[in-house]
Amino acid sequence: MNGRTVLERFPAGGPRGSWPAEEFAQARRLEGLPAEVVMDLASDMFLVVVGRGDAAGDAAA
Repeated sequence: MNGRTVLERFPAGGPRGSWPAEEFAQARRLEGLPAEVVMDLASDMFLVVVGRGDAAGDAAA
């Protein structure tokens, strides 16, 4: 995924009016992670991702 870390996967067919991937990403952004939602067409899933080095535990010394 071009140096990105997948934090969580969500099915694309969620209930109407529900955006669980966006809600999860927003919660991570409030924690300080630059999370974003992308669509994986091959698996029909929304992925919440962060760039390499941005994921929790990847802190640079």
